[in-house]
Amino acid sequence: MDEKKTVLIVEDEKSIVDILRFNLEKEGYAALTAYDGEAGLSMALEKNPDLILLDVMLPKMIGFDVCRILREKGSSVPVIILTAREEEADKVQGLEIGADDYITKPFSMRELMARVKANIRRTAMQQAGPETAMTAGGGLTINPENYQVCKHDRPIDLTQREYELLTFLASHPGKVYSRIDLMEQVWNYEYVGDDVRTVDVTVRRLREKIEDDPASPALILTRRGVGYYFAG
Repeated sequence: MDEKKTVLIVEDEKSIVDILRFNLEKEGYAALTAYDGEAGLSMALEKNPDLILLDVMLPKMIGFDVCRILREKGSSVPVIILTAREEEADKVQGLEIGADDYITKPFSMRELMARVKANIRRTAMQQAGPETAMTAGGGLTINPENYQVCKHDRPIDLTQREYELLTFLASHPGKVYSRIDLMEQVWNYEYVGDDVRTVDVTVRRLREKIEDDPASPALILTRRGVGYYFAG
């Protein structure tokens, strides 16, 4: 690791904070900590960490609100939501308000560190995209220099993950990718489990932003039983 990356831990259980900090520092990361939502939000905006581990149930401000406000303020820092509940609604809500990933407590430290590495590596790999603006069909233009997507010359506000998914699919028009393919290629995960749901939510959010009629998409299409592809 050439440059030490910083991870902000926003979690109110000190025992969890301690073990997270220990393992992050052992892997070569710098760790910042906050024990409530307001402090976490303030530190995220002030310190601009490379990744945030964000608990949902926090004093003063819940994790969902922290993430939502960060996105509203234009921050694209990768956020991994930590939730103690298995409810599907919690996971989907986290993705809907702009989180990049989620992991359910209790989690294995090995799995969590894999997620941290994958999300930080994904951010670093952004520069590997196309060097010039790409016309993707349907009036879409993707500019990798400023990570801006426009539709008929109007800017579209995408999260980092939505941008990466669109760029990946648009760079391979007509090629169908399964959810597992996309988890490996876009999310950089070597395992998937039940997390393919993340792909579906991200595709739906992306369609709502780039399609003229999200209910009848013309750009990102589904090949039933196989996966997704870009048809623009």
